Amino acid sequence: MTENVKQESIAPKPKRRSRAANEERILAAAEDVFAQHGYQGAAIDAIAERSGLSKQNMLYYFPSKEVLYKRVLQNILDLWLDKMALLEQEGDDPKAMLSNYIRGKIELSRIHPNGSKVFANEIINGATRLKEYLQSHLLPQLEADVQLIRQWIAEGKMDPIDPYHLFFVIWSSTQTYADFSTQIELALDKPKLEKQDYDDASDFLIQLVLKGTGVI
Repeated sequence: MTENVKQESIAPKPKRRSRAANEERILAAAEDVFAQHGYQGAAIDAIAERSGLSKQNMLYYFPSKEVLYKRVLQNILDLWLDKMALLEQEGDDPKAMLSNYIRGKIELSRIHPNGSKVFANEIINGATRLKEYLQSHLLPQLEADVQLIRQWIAEGKMDPIDPYHLFFVIWSSTQTYADFSTQIELALDKPKLEKQDYDDASDFLIQLVLKGTGVI
């Protein structure tokens, strides 16, 4: 009897589950609309329609376009930071950890292309709505990863390269498969990129980075 009571007390309440589900629907719809039209061109009505909720109901969860936009940006950045910390990659050497880092970053571009596009547009426009969040969340993770690269260099496991520019190259080269997917599709004469295209990109970028940094 006591065990049943405990299980009921820790189980998510239906109202909370419903709220979380609605927020997820709204954020997914907003990600698509912001990616297609940008912040200025995105309309609350269009986001509500795509989410399947009324405008009034949607504004109950996110009271303004500004609030919703910032949440979309924070969500994609949080996802990257959660999945893409170099320190937390599987493996115990630069080859394995950098390879997993690059594959994971490409996979995020494949699964969340619109989130990447929203993020890229915000950065291109000066990151006015995201700068503080970048400073408080992205920069500490970047510094930790930079220190790991410097440690590998000191141990003779990598060439003496600039860690910051290494990450800039990895970020830009992996995100291009999301942000400029249309250009790549045209170049490859494909209506849409397939998983194999992302796998091929991962293989190429891994070889480029590992050879270019003296890991292999």
